[in-house]
Amino acid sequence: MQHATAKALEVLSREFSLSEDEIIQAGLKIFLERKLREIKSEIFRITGKYRIQSSEEFDQLYKTGQVEEKDSWGDYQRLDHLEFKREEIERLLRESE
Repeated sequence: MQHATAKALEVLSREFSLSEDEIIQAGLKIFLERKLREIKSEIFRITGKYRIQSSEEFDQLYKTGQVEEKDSWGDYQRLDHLEFKREEIERLLRESE
């Protein structure tokens, strides 16, 4: 940990009567919640573009020929990856409660 960060953590701990671990835990939770909002926003953008709810529905668009892979494959891969990241962050948040 850098000196300035360690010093800030020490001051916050003393000023708010919290342990350094409590402050770190709270900061991590806020960070994860912010990342989760960003991910959900990007998922919403992609699903809205194709009028779907999930990568599984996206897969159905391919199977029924409603979209061409060459035009949408990047969005499909991005959505699948974002859904995975969303699940991982939600799991981490549940475990930290």
